[in-house]
Amino acid sequence: MAKNNDNKKYTFSDLFAGIGGFHLAFNKAGAKCVFVSEWNEPARKTYEANFKKTDRELFESGYFVGDITKVDEKKVPYHDIITGGFPCQPFSHAGFKKGFADSRGTLFYDVARIMNEVKPKAFFLENVSHFLKHNDGKTFATIKRIIEEDLGYSFYYKIVRGTDFNIPQHRPRLYMVGFKNKKIKFEFPERVKLVKTMSDIFGADCPKAVGYTLRVGGRGSGIHDRRNWDCYMVNGQIKRLTPVEGKKMMGFPDSFVFPVSDAQAMKQLGNAVVVPAISAVAKKIIKTLEEYGE
Repeated sequence: MAKNNDNKKYTFSDLFAGIGGFHLAFNKAGAKCVFVSEWNEPARKTYEANFKKTDRELFESGYFVGDITKVDEKKVPYHDIITGGFPCQPFSHAGFKKGFADSRGTLFYDVARIMNEVKPKAFFLENVSHFLKHNDGKTFATIKRIIEEDLGYSFYYKIVRGTDFNIPQHRPRLYMVGFKNKKIKFEFPERVKLVKTMSDIFGADCPKAVGYTLRVGGRGSGIHDRRNWDCYMVNGQIKRLTPVEGKKMMGFPDSFVFPVSDAQAMKQLGNAVVVPAISAVAKKIIKTLEEYGE
């Protein structure tokens, strides 16, 4: 098991890191981040602004890198858990070749080659819910086969919503978890009761209890527009979401900062993960590893 200076038992990587939702979750669960890959410069700026003080070694070691396709997997440090929300891409020859080269040309290929080299104890990957049916199901089937047969991991998956973990937006996402030790049995954490509403998010009366799923584009469409997702009636007046409410809707702490414009911050939140949901699964992964003596 990897040793580290602050006595955290487990280490993890943060691929397609965005602004660090996985980082927050696994830190809270008691693990240390040892490698990050994120190519988008504004997201990198936000990531560094929030984690450099607490994880200075990560940034000074040269392990806060950009484009994952340019990463030499042999230079990635060992880590116990590999994480990331990789983009959904079709495979041109899904299911027709052998080996994880099936995924070459997609960004999942970069996850696979790092897993193949590092051989972490566990993985936790995230994607949009329609990933299950993407490319007539071939994309998901190929990734599942690569992980199970070629990389030698178990494979568990579940659609998880923000509302499952007391966040008032549905935001269904596909969570995929597995272990190198296939004898390990894993169960996703039980959902918790939804008691938080959009009134809690705004700190004022909002008749819409569960909010719209945060998106990347289409801001300011207007409250009566069918594409609207960021306008709400609050105390009888129209109010548009700001990063203050956006952070709450994604479960980021109030102390989380955005050294970018509000428009860029909302875009970054729209691309982010729901931190309480990721945290619950992260905690369960680490608890499971401990139970099996890994």
